[in-house]
Amino acid sequence: MASTRSVSRPVASRKEVVFSRREIEALIADGRTIIIVDGKVLKVDAWLKYHPGGDKAIMHMVGRDATDEVNALHSLEARRRMDSYQIGRIEGRWTNFDPPIQGGKFRRMEVDGGLKNLQEELDSVEDDSSNTSSQESSPVFEATKPNTTKRRKTEPYSSASSVTSVSSVDLEETKNKPGMSHIDPRTKSALELETSDYPPIDPDVQDEITRKYRQLGEKMKAENLYNCNYAAYGIECCRYLLLFATFIFLLRTSHFALSGIALGMLWHQLVFTVHDAGHMGITHNYQADSMIGFIIADYIGGLSLGWWKRNHNVHHIVTNHPEHDPDIQHMPFFAISSRFFSSMRSTYYNRIMTYDPFAQFVIRYQNYLYYPILTFGRFNLYRLSWEYLLLGQGPRKGPAWWHRYFELVGQVFFWTWFGYGVVYCSIPSNWDRFVFVLLSHAITMPVHVQITLSHFAMTTEDLGTNESFAQKMLRTTMDVDCPQWLDFFHGGLQFQAVHHLFPRLPRHNLRRAQKLVMEFCEDAGIPYALYGFADGNKAVIGRLGEVARQARILAECQKHMVESGDWHMD
Repeated sequence: MASTRSVSRPVASRKEVVFSRREIEALIADGRTIIIVDGKVLKVDAWLKYHPGGDKAIMHMVGRDATDEVNALHSLEARRRMDSYQIGRIEGRWTNFDPPIQGGKFRRMEVDGGLKNLQEELDSVEDDSSNTSSQESSPVFEATKPNTTKRRKTEPYSSASSVTSVSSVDLEETKNKPGMSHIDPRTKSALELETSDYPPIDPDVQDEITRKYRQLGEKMKAENLYNCNYAAYGIECCRYLLLFATFIFLLRTSHFALSGIALGMLWHQLVFTVHDAGHMGITHNYQADSMIGFIIADYIGGLSLGWWKRNHNVHHIVTNHPEHDPDIQHMPFFAISSRFFSSMRSTYYNRIMTYDPFAQFVIRYQNYLYYPILTFGRFNLYRLSWEYLLLGQGPRKGPAWWHRYFELVGQVFFWTWFGYGVVYCSIPSNWDRFVFVLLSHAITMPVHVQITLSHFAMTTEDLGTNESFAQKMLRTTMDVDCPQWLDFFHGGLQFQAVHHLFPRLPRHNLRRAQKLVMEFCEDAGIPYALYGFADGNKAVIGRLGEVARQARILAECQKHMVESGDWHMD
């Protein structure tokens, strides 16, 4: 039971308390949500259920130095407000724990002496979760009470003092990737041998990469790459209006199939602006960009921006991790690693991704089904959006308390104008309705290809908690090479490696930023993966085909065991 004893020292001195690794481990073992940011120890228990980006993103940072992840995903204002959660600081280099959500195990400490007093103090200053700040909302944190290279193959690094459990990994090798194009001549070798051509997971090496990455961030700011190009958005809006006018004209003239294609093209283009708004890349104001995103995603597109944020923030933190990254968890339709054959548990969806008979059949042919299945991807997004909103998976208090209700109104608005006004009232026959709906949704398929393209062909290995943020993003993400005149078609999603390093960078500046990232990669000794669009698709199909081949071999083995009656397995 929490103590109600008053704090025995002022807040200022409390923030200067130096915590040892052992003390932080004990606090986490007691259920407290502790993260490290810029050497500050933050206890964010009270903020978990209010976090606009979802609680899962924070849970993956427990026990870790989250400085680079926090800086990449949050504004300066939000980072300053995090100080209200500070309970102390650390000294020296921090060695990360595996967070509890990732299977980390933590030892309790006997509650006596100083630790008992410390725990009582933490209890006594516990934030009152019912009293949220009336200040302007921050994108991720808002105080509930206002306050002011030499390359070699390496094994995952872990500290001798660590008591966390390390997830098992499979060291898959990708061979004979067809038609690769790349800038760095070492990229092909790096992707084929997975980690053998990357800097070692050594503390000194990774610290140096982090230092250079932070210098790169300062260079991005110095060159004004965070300034949004509003003239470019003027051109975008003209394109949107043209597609909308085409959709209406073709609908009124009874060219229903062509009208559906025009609407699908409009949705395809609008997704890029929603992505910008979700990362605060337009106005850089959380609530303003959220409004832009809600109106486009929910009211015009029928998809939940809140769901996307919750999903996407986790993706940016645990990129390409089979158990944790929802963007690669597409069972029973796709598996990009044989690890999915073991029916792993998804920490995002809180369920087992069962490798059942249906999955076993589909995965064996996934390389052939890849494009047909993605054609229906938008229908699945409707399901996920309604699941998020109806089950109340987003925050109901804090700066985002009203988002769920605004989105629910948006969903009703969308299905009123689209489902009733267009499909039912404006199209006379069921066949024409079917064709219109199918084409309008199928034409958005390139977006789903672009999203999967940047990750499906990349490694799913986990090199441990001490890999630098920059190296992990570049190791699990690739860019797609295309001429500048085609940027409107890709919408900035072709610069995923750059985007993962600097998520809040406006997309119209990503091509300029790419040159700086390439220089950083050369200096840090990290391979930079760049495929042509066609070659990238070949690489993805090749990865899916290889896993499908493994699935067929496994099925044959199981069949042989059944026929032979040999059920013994080691």
